[in-house]
Amino acid sequence: MEDTNLKTQVLIIGGGATGTGIARDLSLRGVSCILVEKKDINAGASGANHGLLHSGARYVFNDPESAKECRDENRLLKQLAPDCIENTGGLFVAVEGDDEKFVADFQPHCDKIDLPCKPVDVKTAKDMEPALSDKTIAVFEVEDGSIDPFKLVLANITDAQKLGCKFFRHMKVTGFTKQGARITGVDLFNKNTGERKTIEADMVVNATGAWVGDVAKLAGANIDVIYSKGTLLITHTRITDRVVNRLRPPSDADILVPGGTVSIIGTTSLRMETLDEIRPTVSEVDRLVEEGASMLPVLDTIRYIRAYSGVRPLLGSGKKGDDRSVTRGFDLIDHARDGIENFVTITGGKLTTFRLMAEKTSDLVCLKLGVSTPCQTRRIPIISAYETRWTVPGFSPKQWVGGHEIDDMLLCECEMVPQSAIEEITGYFDIFKKQADLKGIGKRSRIGKGSCQGSFCSVRIAAYLYDRGAATANAGVGNIKEFINERWKGQRCLLWDTPMVQVELEEAMHCGLFGLELNA
Repeated sequence: MEDTNLKTQVLIIGGGATGTGIARDLSLRGVSCILVEKKDINAGASGANHGLLHSGARYVFNDPESAKECRDENRLLKQLAPDCIENTGGLFVAVEGDDEKFVADFQPHCDKIDLPCKPVDVKTAKDMEPALSDKTIAVFEVEDGSIDPFKLVLANITDAQKLGCKFFRHMKVTGFTKQGARITGVDLFNKNTGERKTIEADMVVNATGAWVGDVAKLAGANIDVIYSKGTLLITHTRITDRVVNRLRPPSDADILVPGGTVSIIGTTSLRMETLDEIRPTVSEVDRLVEEGASMLPVLDTIRYIRAYSGVRPLLGSGKKGDDRSVTRGFDLIDHARDGIENFVTITGGKLTTFRLMAEKTSDLVCLKLGVSTPCQTRRIPIISAYETRWTVPGFSPKQWVGGHEIDDMLLCECEMVPQSAIEEITGYFDIFKKQADLKGIGKRSRIGKGSCQGSFCSVRIAAYLYDRGAATANAGVGNIKEFINERWKGQRCLLWDTPMVQVELEEAMHCGLFGLELNA
């Protein structure tokens, strides 16, 4: 039986890129830590972004400091995490009607901060990327790339765990106990199991992204956060080899990022008052298709398999206006300012700058703990952990087609994920005495990410979990409903053509045949 009261040097709240990055950074310095997450890895913005490794060029006009941070971290991560990155390169593209003065000023702004950028002849660019519009008038080449956030976060937390860090998922912070100017205990609750824990820590780090204000409030501190929702669309096939950016002041559908076998077009920017209902809408999807097609006409007719939304946690005045003008830099807050000596918050920033954010946070934590060991993440590569391999697009087909046991059946045909992969991932949960579930397996593999969006593999894998003893009673039914409902959020706003046919089949199978809507 697990301890319900634990002690550690540092408790990190938040299982995204920054939280897991801090866990790895501190673990490499020999600091004991525990990471807790109310859902699972990448449940917030870290799992709902473009997957863009920024060159920094997008920010050269309005946010040169963020541009420099992206420029430097881009180069570092290409060396430190090559297995998580596809070094695609990127293009900035202007089309007829775009502001020609903005276009003319682009390279001088890049040169001003030593950010590599070179003009490309339009005909040459069209040869490089045939999907570009015939109305293209200017093209510049930059050092963008594509990064797999799921593999990146999994690699960070896996490395941290091997160094002694403990990770508890589905554990929500419900309160803090304080004595004087210090937090002495953090109360946690698992709504799935009813389990409660209390963790005592010398330092507490709030790395919860858009939820930093909620967590800080529980501790008696105040943080004003702007919730900026961004929606993105996933195409059925890959459109370009490179990242393609629209060369104009930031707006909707400005960036197309190739990732494995698909491309992602986005994003929107909508101010949200709460975090209760974060999902893509029909109007956002229409806007993305319309705007994106002016740069890449194929976007007007291509098949889409899913839309999704994330929330950018931005720090600002909260005044109404264009949230794109708010800095993409990060903010590290020492809550000694609020009378709490052992509590810090890290928020803002970009996926590209996660390592830098983790370094600066860990520096402050170690200063407060009296730990003098310097940061190691600038020089020690992120290990491509065996446990992360099934997240890679195209990995499963190569493994299965290349040679497999005769009884190693495919449980996910769209992404060709075999039973052996599910067995391996389920075994990962066993090691840490955690219950495997469909959403958890989905975070660690490609299941549910193909054309059918989990219609078939959800049932097959649930059956496998029953056979293995990992699901009992109605647990598997609940697993399927939760998994399918999550995928449905991204399908309901793009129901035309083939996706409509796909959803009709899904409804017939799950509602008509299995009657899932009738199950508790």
